[in-house]
Amino acid sequence: MPRKFTPAEIEAALADVPGWTAGGDALVRTFTFADHITAMGFVVRVAMAAEAMAHHPDLRIVYRTVEIRLWSHDAGGVTKRDVRLAATINALA
Repeated sequence: MPRKFTPAEIEAALADVPGWTAGGDALVRTFTFADHITAMGFVVRVAMAAEAMAHHPDLRIVYRTVEIRLWSHDAGGVTKRDVRLAATINALA
């Protein structure tokens, strides 16, 4: 099982993933796109990357806005897997 980050480790990791914030025991970021279909295309790319990493985010889609929450369910909080997936998602955006 991966080790859960401390609050200080989460804050330090945020420097490596611009746009993400700490939201309790999760990394959180909201993306806004030009329209719904562009937002959905982004979600599909995120889903494919997440599947390849065997690490799946919580997604909330409202029209052209996508909110993503990353946390490792098995560890009960943020781990290095979440930071890696956040960096991958940033590259997809």
